[in-house]
Amino acid sequence: MIARLSGTILDLRTDRVVLEVNGVGYELSIPLGTFSALPKAGEKAVLHVHTHVREDALQLFGFATREEKFVFERLISVSGIGPRVALTVLSGLPLPELVGAIAAQNARLLATIPGVGKKLAERLGLELKERLSGFGLGSAAGPPVAKTSVVDDAVGALQNLGYKAAQAEQAVEKAVASVGASDLNAILQAALKSLAR
Repeated sequence: MIARLSGTILDLRTDRVVLEVNGVGYELSIPLGTFSALPKAGEKAVLHVHTHVREDALQLFGFATREEKFVFERLISVSGIGPRVALTVLSGLPLPELVGAIAAQNARLLATIPGVGKKLAERLGLELKERLSGFGLGSAAGPPVAKTSVVDDAVGALQNLGYKAAQAEQAVEKAVASVGASDLNAILQAALKSLAR
């Protein structure tokens, strides 16, 4: 099992990263929180890894923090939630807000995440409340790096989560007005909050 990788970022997208470690390129699926915490391509990064083994595939999922990995592993323990859905859930709300919503069994807030219906939102609260209650979230893994097309990246990230282009653009526009246009993580968090209302 691969638990941690340290290397150079070869390619970084909103939903995946290719990390070169000793001449081998590992492709890892990542949530939005990790994307916004990683430096740009060509720089060094360390990722906490969950190795998912199926009959037909070996998949790697990377996380900037141990906390993200911990929550991801709790999410995939819920029946009916696979790794892809777990990444979508992790990307749908900032981590402290997500953990708080699950611990409080706030199905209404959880159901605002694309791909999470009312029944799944209720099941998340029921099955994970105990496992996540009292879970202390540490500090995030460093400040996000500003990108040249931060606004485009934010819109693209929201579209990858299932929001329509017009919705994503409007939410990002509002977010930029309140938090500025240089910090992708702040823009995404503000945009997701406005979409959740």
